[in-house]
Amino acid sequence: MLSPAKLNLSLRVLSKRPDGFHEIETLMVKLPGLADEITILPSDQFSFTCSDPSLPTDSRNLAVKAVEALAEKTGHPQHYQIHLEKRIPHGAGLGGGSSNAATVLLALNSQLANPLSPQELHELAATIGSDVPFFLYAGAAWCRGRGEIIEAAPAPPALPIVLFKPGFSVSTADAYHNCLEAEPLPGIRYDPYTYEGLELVNDLEKPVFTKHRYLAEFKDWLQNRRDTKTALMTGSGSTMIAILRPKGRADNLIYTAHKYFDANLWTWSGTL
Repeated sequence: MLSPAKLNLSLRVLSKRPDGFHEIETLMVKLPGLADEITILPSDQFSFTCSDPSLPTDSRNLAVKAVEALAEKTGHPQHYQIHLEKRIPHGAGLGGGSSNAATVLLALNSQLANPLSPQELHELAATIGSDVPFFLYAGAAWCRGRGEIIEAAPAPPALPIVLFKPGFSVSTADAYHNCLEAEPLPGIRYDPYTYEGLELVNDLEKPVFTKHRYLAEFKDWLQNRRDTKTALMTGSGSTMIAILRPKGRADNLIYTAHKYFDANLWTWSGTL
């Protein structure tokens, strides 16, 4: 089964909630061309393995947490052998862990004699992670609350994009810490950019760029390339999205970024 990445095309942080989370409004889309692969086989006992040795394989992994949550909710032990072939970089703001959890939930729930209803599955997913409910549904969506309130959205236009992730990750907790008080860095453009009917913006850029100047400089660098229409960070980072001009070339932008900015950038190109 494929477990797709996601992009935040718009992310607004509205207020701090009494529960410690933040009230947000975000437009999220799935990226089927960039996906992890999950294999689930019946077994005498539960086991979980991952192709990336740096990732935990216990309940710190959201996919394992999903299995445990489903077992506790239904009272049925989940005796499966699960293997995660990781292709979405972690700590990138691309939702790989949340997608893995939702994919596992949907697959295992379908095997139950009395599966959970869509609403029950949604509520269970929200206890695992704020982005997990989004991946239970097809298509793009506006996500509100702390991310668990889902409203279907029209599919965005087919935009050519390039993703860039540097060799470091950004902690989601760090990104949201004092995010409402973060000051803009001089010379960096944070204002919404309207393109093909979309308002592209990310309120987490201010706090993240303050701590990681590299990303601010990289966004500015991308915005000044001839192949690029605009650029923004997705989620809490550290991945940057470059949206190409109609005649922009992904291969040229990737080559230039590797040669003149950072030879170690992870990259992916395709269509939104």
